[in-house]
Formats: sequence, C-alpha cells, structure tokens
Amino acid sequence: MRSDIRPGAVFPDYALPDHTGTVRALSELQGRDPLVLTLARGHFCPKEHQQHLEMAAAQPKFAVAYTQIVTIATDPHHTLQEFRASVGAQWTFLSDPGRTVQRDLDIQEYTDPDNDPMIPHTLVLEPGLVVHTIYNGYWFWGRPSLVDLWHDLRSATRAVRPDWDLGTPGLRGRWDAGDLAPFHGWDQRTTATAGRPSGDRG
Repeated sequence: MRSDIRPGAVFPDYALPDHTGTVRALSELQGRDPLVLTLARGHFCPKEHQQHLEMAAAQPKFAVAYTQIVTIATDPHHTLQEFRASVGAQWTFLSDPGRTVQRDLDIQEYTDPDNDPMIPHTLVLEPGLVVHTIYNGYWFWGRPSLVDLWHDLRSATRAVRPDWDLGTPGLRGRWDAGDLAPFHGWDQRTTATAGRPSGDRG
C-alpha cells in the first residue's frame, strides 16, 4: 500500500462502474457516514467469499448504524455481478478490470500472476474518506472480524457524531432551542418540519 495511505489521510475518491454499469464515486457512496471498503481479489478467491458472506450476514447491523459498505474488485462486469449475488451482498460492488486502483495504490499481488489481483485490503473510512483503519488481508487472519469492525466503527462513529452521548452538556439545550445541527439526520430538517422528533436515530 502506498506510504501516504495511512490513518488520518484522505483515501482517493475513485470513480468506477458498479454492478449495474453505472459509474459511482466513493464519496457519493459514502455520503456523510462511515464506510467499510474492501479491496478484493475477486470472485475466484474463496477467502473473499468467506469475508463477504460474514459481512452480508451482518449487513442489517451496518444499515441500522448508518454505515456504508463498498467492495472494489478486478472482476469484469458479469463476474462482479456473480460475485455479489453469490455472497448475498446488497451493497455496491465496483468493477476495476483495468486495475486502476491496484496500480495507483501499489497493491499488485505479484505472487498470483495468473489472476493479477490486488493485495486484498479492508479499510474503515470516516466521513470525507478519511482513513481510520487499514487491514492487509493477503493472509485470511489479517482480515478484520466483525468484532474488529465493530470496535473500529464505534471509535470512528463516536468521533464524527456530536450526538453520540445525549448527556453531553449543552446538547439538550440546543435540541430544545430547535438547533438540530448536532443531531445526525435531524440536522437536515428544518425546525418547522422536525417538530419534536421521537424516532430512533442511534
């Protein structure tokens, strides 16, 4: 991995075709939420299937936690669709058969000249594509477990959500005054339309 890709740095905003053929930028897919990004070998690799099956089973947890997932693989379009379907993933897969990401990040897996994949990595990115954590998954145990991701995402989310602790001094006063800026989700509503919201935003 390039030496400048480290915690605190901004990850490149790659734009690649997704599993539907639509070009999507990482920043667009991330929005204002934490993002788990997997740089995957592709459909041929059983290690990728194991990691992605585990993440797909946990996807409802990512959804209620306002956390995005994206996979980039060197598979061409139809193989990428097969990969996504075979693991039951509902998140966006991006196709990079031209190996733009592999070359740009200097992560060619040179020990596999037949498939020429990327060295697999998993990154946890804070909003703004800011790198929080990097895992090198060349060996399977180098990949994050769901427990690892849970810890990373707790830390990353706490850092970017002013309303992480509703007991923070002054926060209730801002709510009562109609200042919704610190409250994720509510900050995009006007005071008139928000009223006194009672939904679960955590």
